[in-house]
Amino acid sequence: MKSWKKEFIINDDGNRVEAIFPEIISASRSTDIPAFHSKWFFNRYEKGHLAWINPFNRKLQYVGFKDTRLIVFWTKNASPIMKHLPLLDEQGVGYYFQYTLNDYEAEGLEPNVPSLDKRIVNFQELSKQIGKQRVIWRFDPLILTENLSIKTLLQRIKTIGDELLGFIEKLVISFADIKAYRKVQNNLKATSAREFSVKEVEEFAKELQGLNKNWGYDISTCAEEFKLERFGIKHNRCIDDELIVKLFRRDKKLMSFLGYEGAEQATLFSEDEYQPNPKLKDKGQRAVCGCIISKDVGMYNTCNHLCTYCYANSSENVVKKHLHHHDSNSETIINLENL
Repeated sequence: MKSWKKEFIINDDGNRVEAIFPEIISASRSTDIPAFHSKWFFNRYEKGHLAWINPFNRKLQYVGFKDTRLIVFWTKNASPIMKHLPLLDEQGVGYYFQYTLNDYEAEGLEPNVPSLDKRIVNFQELSKQIGKQRVIWRFDPLILTENLSIKTLLQRIKTIGDELLGFIEKLVISFADIKAYRKVQNNLKATSAREFSVKEVEEFAKELQGLNKNWGYDISTCAEEFKLERFGIKHNRCIDDELIVKLFRRDKKLMSFLGYEGAEQATLFSEDEYQPNPKLKDKGQRAVCGCIISKDVGMYNTCNHLCTYCYANSSENVVKKHLHHHDSNSETIINLENL
């Protein structure tokens, strides 16, 4: 697997510290940076670096932006970040969005997200601003409850899918992994939420294929072992080198990072000529994850959406404590000195 270049920088305290300089930033699988930390992110971007805390060993790592050519944003509400995006456009830095747009309002599984109507409008506005190829709709995760059947879930997906016609090209789905995460089990104790059986996955996929006859979307699964190609559903890569080539093949430095043969003439090539490079596989993700390497700069327990199925939050109290110490000028998302 490729590794990032390392150099020494001067941090905010005036100390000389080692930093990595990734070409691709993920912002973020661990928290909703666009919704809650966009001011912090762009403050740090303009200062040239940020600091990230490893959630497992608590070690501090400095991340520099000097070589960054692409940022992948993950969000459920892009409204706060949209005014900042022209800065990236001006500097020629590419970006696209993984935008989760679910409908669990009746179940209360996403207590602090804006209303569905507002989120759909925001999604459409973002698509108009940056282009439909760069806004990927995620209905993620798919959850069943005592009162939420496959039929009802599909109807909700249809409603959203119809609203997004003309605003997207791609839909990504995943099936809830409840048993795999203790945090998720604890957060869902008070609900009747459950995972799909294999039979239910295939039933769902078949019905979704029927809906897609009217949409024509590219549909993929995220980090799933299920083989659903016979239903027109492929395996996805969220940090996707093929999509990156399609969208940003004029960026010679980014193409060179991908190992795109003839990157110096990338403007002449079609994305069809690109062959995915297995050496780019992100080994820090699950084996079934198809993503290429990126540097995630988010932190657990800093997302105030408080979705009950989320693996990245321990509890509401921990999140509130962390967000109380949020500092948009700090090198990290939260001000560690006050914790």
